[in-house]
Amino acid sequence: MTPADKQHRQAGRLGYSTGACAAAASLAAVHGLIHGTLPKQVYCQLPNAQRVAFSIAHGEQNAHSACATVIKDAGDDPDCTHGAAINACVQRLADQPGEITLQGGEGIGIVTLPGLGLSVGDPAINPIPQRNIKDNVRQAAQTLLPHHGLAITLSVTNGAQLAQKTLNPRLGILGGLSILGTTGLVRPYSTAAFRLTVIKSIAVAHAQGLDTVVLSTGGRTEKCAMRTWAHLPPPAFVQMGDFVGAAFKTLIRHQIPHIILSAMVGKLTKIAQGHAITHAHHAPLDTRLVAQIAQECGVDPALCQTIAQAKTARFAAEQLHPLGLAEIFHQTLAHKARQAIYHHYPGNYTLNILVCDFNGQPITHI
Repeated sequence: MTPADKQHRQAGRLGYSTGACAAAASLAAVHGLIHGTLPKQVYCQLPNAQRVAFSIAHGEQNAHSACATVIKDAGDDPDCTHGAAINACVQRLADQPGEITLQGGEGIGIVTLPGLGLSVGDPAINPIPQRNIKDNVRQAAQTLLPHHGLAITLSVTNGAQLAQKTLNPRLGILGGLSILGTTGLVRPYSTAAFRLTVIKSIAVAHAQGLDTVVLSTGGRTEKCAMRTWAHLPPPAFVQMGDFVGAAFKTLIRHQIPHIILSAMVGKLTKIAQGHAITHAHHAPLDTRLVAQIAQECGVDPALCQTIAQAKTARFAAEQLHPLGLAEIFHQTLAHKARQAIYHHYPGNYTLNILVCDFNGQPITHI
């Protein structure tokens, strides 16, 4: 176990995302459909390739379908979805061998606005959880899929009510919760314990005499940075999550001379706004700034106005990509973020910024 792993374990108990719970429930339901009995526990592979045991709360099956429920455990940073019942029902598709379809049922939100990486009208089941659910199901149903397909319907008990306590309505996700999770794990980003982990991780890098620390806002941006700076040792990489201020103040205090920041468009916009904490509940996104940057890149005024009225920075990124303006847009945004960081956290250090896309691939580097 690395020092960073020990610190994460000490800082707070990890939880599991709605996507991981949905995958586990789907896996259990498929087992029930094939074998006629629902397991009390399943081992589910998360998007980060880790295998985790999930308890199955309840379920039912018959000759044609099976349903299973997993109760979400959010770890030491519980939000309103902690304790939510994530349900999966699976049916055979007799005329579609090898096919696995995924749809949202009661308590799953519907996407009504662009900019979320999903089509308007789709259930709010993000792409990585979709792949993870299907991968687990495909592995469990190897004997069935050559002859039948599978239709999976996800639902969340009281999901519509729970969603009112989230940002979903503001983002245009209506009627329920989202099925989320890029790694399957939920780290206590918003707790003082995770903030302390960031500070300790930087202290470890300093104690090892490193002159470069790479900050990232999450798992995909960290992996992107690790591929880009593969020569750096593991302690050089610190997931700061939402704690921009704590990370930079600690780096300056330890006199780390070279800092690299790896981020995506949404977090980077909030950093450019000057937010010390980028969590959605602390730092509203200013899409007017996004529109201003787009205007500086030569974007048509009508599209700039649409960007200013959007709910996410991702919307702008998606609109500008087919216009061939994505790279200059992200470069301009990165320059503004760097100016904001130097302004709010003055010190004797150099700062480079790596901008990643939503698949964790590099877009630009300044």
